[in-house]
Amino acid sequence: MNRALTTPEPPSVKPERIAGLYAITPDEPDADVMARKVREALAGGAGALQYRNKSANEALRRAQAATLLGLCRTAGVPLIINDDLELALAIGADGVHLGREDADLAAARAKLGKKKLLGASCYDRLDLALSASEHGADYVAFGSAFPSSTKPAAVRAPLALYGEAKARIDLPVVAIGGITHENAHEVIEAGADAVAVISALFDAPDVKAAALRFRQCFGKRA
Repeated sequence: MNRALTTPEPPSVKPERIAGLYAITPDEPDADVMARKVREALAGGAGALQYRNKSANEALRRAQAATLLGLCRTAGVPLIINDDLELALAIGADGVHLGREDADLAAARAKLGKKKLLGASCYDRLDLALSASEHGADYVAFGSAFPSSTKPAAVRAPLALYGEAKARIDLPVVAIGGITHENAHEVIEAGADAVAVISALFDAPDVKAAALRFRQCFGKRA
């Protein structure tokens, strides 16, 4: 009896370290538009993608996340879900990123296992990063690095914090908040391993070109 051949699903992606351009999706209700923009960002060299859509309902979030997971797996790039451990587990995403009030990091690590990524928002506080490191985080994020249109009221993280964190924690350090092609070099020179970008990437008229420019900010490290 003939049996249809099936293509095995690509394995989950967990890079050795988060680095370079860390793309974060905008609040885009159109699934096709989001998929197109993400495809362009991946083609331009984004090293990680975080699915974040604060305006979507549960059904749309799950549909968009599942679509983006397929795109990321094809590109060999990890898909990380923002603030929703259950969604990450449900679709088999490559990890989750949690804020201070989202979930307990140790509990999240226990549910994720060792093969998935766990990121933690640490705002302007080194103590939160030290705690995140102790509780199983794979990377820590500080911000807002600069004034941010996405979170205009966000606390500002001083540039010195990135270097201080690098000296104290053996984890990748991500800068987020108001990062553009013009100021990315400031956080990179201060010690950031990656820059998390929403508006300057996904609002660009050419998303692929914008992603390439961010990659170039890291020189040979990208």
